[in-house]
Amino acid sequence: MLSVTVYSFSFRHGMPEDKSGNGGGYVFDCRGTHNPGKYDQYKGLTGLDQPVIDYLEQDGEIIPFLEHAWALVDHHVARYNERNFTHLQIAFGCTGGQHRSVYCAQKTAQHIAELFKDVQVEVIHREQNLTYNL
Repeated sequence: MLSVTVYSFSFRHGMPEDKSGNGGGYVFDCRGTHNPGKYDQYKGLTGLDQPVIDYLEQDGEIIPFLEHAWALVDHHVARYNERNFTHLQIAFGCTGGQHRSVYCAQKTAQHIAELFKDVQVEVIHREQNLTYNL
């Protein structure tokens, strides 16, 4: 069974280590999209909080960004699954690992879990110290 690990992280603390040992996958840089962390009302929140989600989705940049990322990811997950590979790592980084990367990693993990019922999806929000399976 294919296991997909989806990370959010801060580039300030380096990219996530590949614990599977195969070194495959993607790293997407969210820093090109608007940063809600610049605004006081979002500083104490994360990309899992509804006000940040609303900000990102209404801003208009994050959805096209994810659609492009998903075009690559969906093909890769399907191909890895066909070839009986066991692990794929996908990571989303931003400045602080709190808003944009968390949102993107969460949405991507949910997207994969909904689209590929036979794939195990693990989410790691590294800077938030959150790890769970979908």
